[in-house]
Amino acid sequence: MLSRPIQKTRSMSFLLMLFALSAAIADEPIAGEPTAGEPTAGEQWLRVTATAYNSTRAQTDSRPNKGAWGDTIEPGMKVLAVSPDLVRKGLKRGVKVRIDGIEGDWIVLDRTPSRLRNHIDIYMGIDIDAARKWGRKKVTIRWASQSEASSDLDQAEVPSPTVRTERIRFAAT
Repeated sequence: MLSRPIQKTRSMSFLLMLFALSAAIADEPIAGEPTAGEPTAGEQWLRVTATAYNSTRAQTDSRPNKGAWGDTIEPGMKVLAVSPDLVRKGLKRGVKVRIDGIEGDWIVLDRTPSRLRNHIDIYMGIDIDAARKWGRKKVTIRWASQSEASSDLDQAEVPSPTVRTERIRFAAT
């Protein structure tokens, strides 16, 4: 039989190993989901935190319909704000982004506050209830790599706020 101090040390070692293993598993992607280090040909992807925002002075600034780059943003447009670190990773103004679990292409036309990292903000017009319902989620985003597509806004198809073919629906996950 082991003495109490040795038995206690082994128990603590086992618990620490179990804690480290559970922490590693928690950061693993869900089966079938891509990881940031495994892009397909011509595509990059990244797991980010996603929240939602609206065109209100309380959530933006004195110009709630203007993006950080000066673009006019109106309800009905599929617009994303991205954190500064994501801009450096290639999500520049005008880049089309797909968000797993949400239909359609979204266009980067705004930036989040500089304190945020690895973060996107999904524009939901003036529907504050939808933004609150969305909350904060981890999502996978995908975009064409720089060699495949230019981030020049002149070449990107920015949706016109006057053409609203359907209401944007967000899947509840």
